Amino acid sequence: MKYRYLLPMQTSLRKMGNSVGMIVPAALLKELGATAGTTMDVRLENGAVVATPRRKVREGWAEDAARVAATEEDPDEAAWCAVWQ
Repeated sequence: MKYRYLLPMQTSLRKMGNSVGMIVPAALLKELGATAGTTMDVRLENGAVVATPRRKVREGWAEDAARVAATEEDPDEAAWCAVWQ
């Protein structure tokens, strides 16, 4: 996925109860397809905080199944069937 906002945007950390939160600019949220309340996966990567919207458990399964069904032969299925012949 290619994002339009490659230059850093500045924000600050803010006290929120016993935690600290970061305000994410609306432009970045829009690019991510995230809104207030979106569940995010957060990790440290090379000294940077990386946050990505969490995928729903079955998100993308239907598209993947359609893609596999559209192929003439699935190599994994062929290998599996060969075992039982």
